[in-house]
Amino acid sequence: MTDRRGVVAKRAENLAPGVPYVPGWNRARQSAGALAEQLVLLGLDSDFPGLVADVNVFGDGLVQLGAVRPEAAELLASLIVAGLNAESRDTTAGMPLSPRREAPAA
Repeated sequence: MTDRRGVVAKRAENLAPGVPYVPGWNRARQSAGALAEQLVLLGLDSDFPGLVADVNVFGDGLVQLGAVRPEAAELLASLIVAGLNAESRDTTAGMPLSPRREAPAA
């Protein structure tokens, strides 16, 4: 990896023997599919035509959003902020939104 998220590493255009590419790509494919489902529900699927699963030279999965219009990026950012705000309200009320989060101690 070349950064803490692994997205700077070059994508795997030529596969090297001994690198497990399939698990990383499969995870990226599942994640891209989950995102695509939500974009369809929001009517934004046509705004992200370049959404694809990929893998880098180390076999780590990547999800590429592709080139998007500034308006689509702004809308996605506002949806993320709205989700984070809703999650914050729910967790402070003692109702965790995500199974990864624990309810505050009583």
